Amino acid sequence: MKLIDALYKDAPLATRNEITPKLGFLLTVLLALAWLIPFLWMGVATLRPSSDGINLMAELMPSLKPTLDNIRDAWEIGDFPRYFLNTTIICTGILLVQFVTITLAGFAFARLDFAGKTPIFYLFLMQLMLVPVLLIVPNLSLVVQLGLYDTLAGVMMPFFASAFGTFLMRQAFEAIPTELEDAALIDGASLIQRIRHIYVPLSLPSFSAFAIISVTSHWNDFLWPLMVINSPDKRPLTVGLSVFTKTAEGTQDWGTIAAGTLMVIAPLLVTFLIFQKRFISSFVTSGIK
Repeated sequence: MKLIDALYKDAPLATRNEITPKLGFLLTVLLALAWLIPFLWMGVATLRPSSDGINLMAELMPSLKPTLDNIRDAWEIGDFPRYFLNTTIICTGILLVQFVTITLAGFAFARLDFAGKTPIFYLFLMQLMLVPVLLIVPNLSLVVQLGLYDTLAGVMMPFFASAFGTFLMRQAFEAIPTELEDAALIDGASLIQRIRHIYVPLSLPSFSAFAIISVTSHWNDFLWPLMVINSPDKRPLTVGLSVFTKTAEGTQDWGTIAAGTLMVIAPLLVTFLIFQKRFISSFVTSGIK
């Protein structure tokens, strides 16, 4: 907007008010098209038959004879069903445990009084300032000591607690009127019952927002699973795709590589397109400003 204002600083105010929204919209469209180019190429390369030759793989123009052979070959060669299953287990397992830990921790920081509450909370949030790569060596050492190396549980364990999730739920719980909890307390509700029947139902948008972040992060995680997993049958999608692309690059089968990449990102893209409004509303109502 500052660039647009500078270009039209000498123009009449009415003209600027008319031109600025149009230029802003045009710039947004251009940036969106630039962002979409890799996805467009991936879709075109996925549907392009191998008979077109490698010279046509860089073109964005679709083939006149599209085919699904690349998707079929990637599915059969890359063992993607196993990769999808492992990734689903990892993301689901992490998210379910995180729901428990961030709920209890968020409630403790929001509603309970104990010595050193504020300093402990700030120390807890310091995890957000740590680069994840710094924790690979100590986490890997702990996983080995617990006998969880080369297991899906070993991939999941370091993420069972979340500083961001705890912060998010603390903010959500603090926004809930204490009168509701007082009424439940008078009726004889226990601590767990108050959390389950008052705080959790009223904080569902925050849980949805955190679920989006958690699933997306661990679906795309590559380095940590690569360090923990050795067995081919336990690879998640990101590690499996890396091995698959190295094999396909040897034959310069870019259509199959594009098909494999499309299958990895397709679930997240489809989910976002279907629940786009719910995603946006969950962040708006979760206290993220």
